[in-house]
Amino acid sequence: MPAQLLDGKSLAAQMRSEIAADVAAFAGQHGRSPALAVVRAGEDPASVSYARMLARSCDQVGIAFVPHILPAETEQSQLVHLVAQLSADPAVDGVIIQEPLPAAIRAESVIAALAPEKDVDGVHPVNAGRLMQGVGEYFAPATPSGGIELLERHGITFAGKRAVVVGRSNVVGRPMAMLLLHRHATVTICHSRTRELAAECSRAEILVAATGKAGLITGDMIAPGAVVVDFGVNFVDGKMVGDVDFAAAAERAAWITPVPGGTGPMTNMMLMRNVLRAAKLRYAPGVA
Repeated sequence: MPAQLLDGKSLAAQMRSEIAADVAAFAGQHGRSPALAVVRAGEDPASVSYARMLARSCDQVGIAFVPHILPAETEQSQLVHLVAQLSADPAVDGVIIQEPLPAAIRAESVIAALAPEKDVDGVHPVNAGRLMQGVGEYFAPATPSGGIELLERHGITFAGKRAVVVGRSNVVGRPMAMLLLHRHATVTICHSRTRELAAECSRAEILVAATGKAGLITGDMIAPGAVVVDFGVNFVDGKMVGDVDFAAAAERAAWITPVPGGTGPMTNMMLMRNVLRAAKLRYAPGVA
C-alpha cells in the first residue's frame, strides 16, 4: 500500500492562520506587532529569494519585517556592530543573519554578536548548547523543528523508536537528531564516512534524509512501514527533488514527505512562530 503523505503545505497553511490570530492578540495586548530583522551582506540570489519569501510570510501573519541590506564590501566590524545594535533594539524581537556571508567575514563572529534570546533560527552557540542539553529556554533551527512539528501533528510518536538521521550539518542533521533524542527515540547519525549506509537505513523506523544528494536514499533502503522525512532540496533537469527516491520509497514506507511540499513549507512557519515566541518571552519570560 503506498505511503501516506506528510503534507507540509496544508499544515503550514493551517499554522499560518493560527499564528496570525496569536500575533493579532499579541498586538492588541502590547500595542505593537512582533518584529523580525533580517540582515544580509551582498546580493546572493538564493538569499535574496529567501528574504522575499520571509517578507511574504511576515506579511501573512502580521509580523513586521525589517530588512537590513549591506553591500558585499561591508567590513566585518560593521556587520558585528549592526547585529549588536539590533540585539539591543527594543523594537526588534527576532534577528536572522542570512548566509552565505562574504568570504572576508567570519560568520561565527557575527553570530556571536547576536543576543541568544533574539536568535530565532537557533544558530547562536548558546541556543545550540541548550538544545544539546535540553535545558532552559532555547530556539532550535527552524527546518528540523518544522520536521518534528509535521510528524507530531500527524500523530507520529517517537519514544523507543529507532531513528536514523542521514546528514550531520549544524542546521538540519545534528539538531534533528537532538530533537528526536529529546523525544526518547533511539538515534543513529549517518554521514559520508558511514559504512554500510543501506543496512543502517533499513533498520530505521523513522528515517531522516538531510544530505543534499539527490536520490541517495533508494527504495530498498527503506524498512517496510517506516516514516521517511526528506529535507533534501536538489534540482535535477530543472525539477526539485529530495534526497530520497520518492516513488520507490513510497511503495515501502507508511508515511513520507513529498519534495516539494513536505518539510519546506514548514520552515517559514516555524520561524514565524519563533519570532512570536521571542516577543512573548520578552514580556513574560518562561511562559511563551
